[in-house]
Amino acid sequence: MKATGVIRKIDGLGRIVIPMEIRNKLDISENDPLEIHVEGSNISIKKYEPDCTFCGSSKNVVEYKNKIVCEKCLQELKKM
Repeated sequence: MKATGVIRKIDGLGRIVIPMEIRNKLDISENDPLEIHVEGSNISIKKYEPDCTFCGSSKNVVEYKNKIVCEKCLQELKKM
C-alpha cells in the first residue's frame, strides 16, 4: 500500500476525516456508503459497490424487491 503522507487524528466520537484530495481521487462524495475491513492490524476503507445477489457482478446492478440484481441476471429471470 502506498503511503499518502497524510496523518489524521481520531476525534472523541471515533471519527476521522478523509482528506478532500483522496475523496476526489476515489470519487467519494458526501453520504456515499463505504466498506470498512480489518486485515490483521490494518484498517481498509473502500467505496461500497453493491454486488448482484445471483452472480456477484457489480456492473450494471439495479435494486429489485430489496435485492441487487445485474442486468444479465435480470434478463435471465425474465425468460423464466
